[in-house]
Amino acid sequence: MDLESRREMIVRAALPLVIEHGSAVTTRQVARAAGIGEGTIFRVFADKDELLDACVAEALSPDNTLDELARVSLEQPLAARLAEAASALHAHLDRVGAVIGALHATGGRGRSGRAAGSGTPPDREAGSRQVREAVAELFGPERELLRLSPERAATVFLGLLTVGFGREDPAQQTETGDLVDIFLHGALSRQIEN
Repeated sequence: MDLESRREMIVRAALPLVIEHGSAVTTRQVARAAGIGEGTIFRVFADKDELLDACVAEALSPDNTLDELARVSLEQPLAARLAEAASALHAHLDRVGAVIGALHATGGRGRSGRAAGSGTPPDREAGSRQVREAVAELFGPERELLRLSPERAATVFLGLLTVGFGREDPAQQTETGDLVDIFLHGALSRQIEN
């Protein structure tokens, strides 16, 4: 197994443990979950902090979300496409929140999300742009029916997805179907006469 594949395998094994234990996770636990010797971790990562940084970088990475968005069939109705997109995006936000929250709760506040060994934080703007572009493609078949460009519609839709996301009070959360319906048809049940 090459170095990059080994890194990915270790991070995949570590992520659920980081969510469960935060920065208190041990390299022994990670090694056991990955089915490797503990020393193997230190041949790939300089120390546990670098491993935790790699976990944050993986959680922040939009790659899985972009793959899911690419699998959304353009043959289905727009509402169904947007519901699938919302589910993929909420899963991403859940994962980011779980990793960052667990690290923060256990004193791991210094986690920067730097790509392991790179010394630089991941390019979040590039990731956001890629997600916006992928969501904009979902509007493509209805381009002629849109009041906004697909790119602007994607920006507005993504903004709506994050409002109230992760709120502990269920009354403050918006169901995906309601959000998609309001986005596509507005909040009014009938036209108001001026």
